[in-house]
Amino acid sequence: MKGPLVIPALTLCLYCPVRSVFCAELTGRVVLTKKLSRKQVTLPAYQLRGVSPTAAADEHGESANEYAAVAVYLEGQLPGPEKLLRVELVQVGQRFEPQLVVIPVGSSVSFPNGDPIFHNVFSLSSAKKFDLGYYPAGQTRIVKFDEPGVVQVYCHLHPNMYAAIVVVPNRWYAKPGDGGSFTFHDVPPGAYRLVAWHMNAGFFRRDVRVAATDETDVVVDIPVREAEHSR
Repeated sequence: MKGPLVIPALTLCLYCPVRSVFCAELTGRVVLTKKLSRKQVTLPAYQLRGVSPTAAADEHGESANEYAAVAVYLEGQLPGPEKLLRVELVQVGQRFEPQLVVIPVGSSVSFPNGDPIFHNVFSLSSAKKFDLGYYPAGQTRIVKFDEPGVVQVYCHLHPNMYAAIVVVPNRWYAKPGDGGSFTFHDVPPGAYRLVAWHMNAGFFRRDVRVAATDETDVVVDIPVREAEHSR
C-alpha cells in the first residue's frame, strides 16, 4: 500500500463547541506546511503599483513570520462591526510597521511618519484609492476605509515599502497567533464563507456551517502553488 501523499498546504482546522442555541465559538489554527515568503526584490515604483510584492526578510536576513502575514475572517449574513477602530500604520526605518493591518469596515488608519525624511503614502487598490502627498517627520495623515477588501499600500519615494490593509465586513476576524491559532466568539448559527488571505499567496476560501445544536469540526486543506492563487 502506498503511503499518504503530502501536499504543501495552508490548513485551517476549525472547531466550534456549542455554547447556546443563539451563538457558538469557532476556533481554528492556520497551519503553514510550505514556506511562502522569499527575500524581497526591490522593483521600481511604477512596477510595484497594484502588485503585491513578497514579504521581505528582515535586515538580518531572517525569515518573516508567516503568521503575521495572514488574516482570517468570515463572510455571509452577519451583523456589521460593533466597534470602529483607528489604528496606526507607522513609517519607520523606511518600512511600514506593522506590515499587515486588519480592520472592520468604516474604520480609519493613521499613517504617521516616524522617519527623519519625507514619505508619500498611496494606494491604487480598487477597495480604496488615495495619495497622501509628501509629508515630513512628526506628521500623519488619516484615511477612512468605507468598503471591504484588500488595500495595498506603497510609498512613491521608497519602492521597497509595502503594507496591506484588510478591511473586513464584520467583527469576526483575526490575525493568527504565533502558533497559527485564532478564535471567533459568539458566531450566530448559519452557513458562512471562511476567508484566509496571505500577503504572498492571496485568497483562500472555504464554506463552513456553524451549528447551534451540534459540534462542528471542519478541516480545510489548501495547496499552495505560486501560480495558482488570486489576490
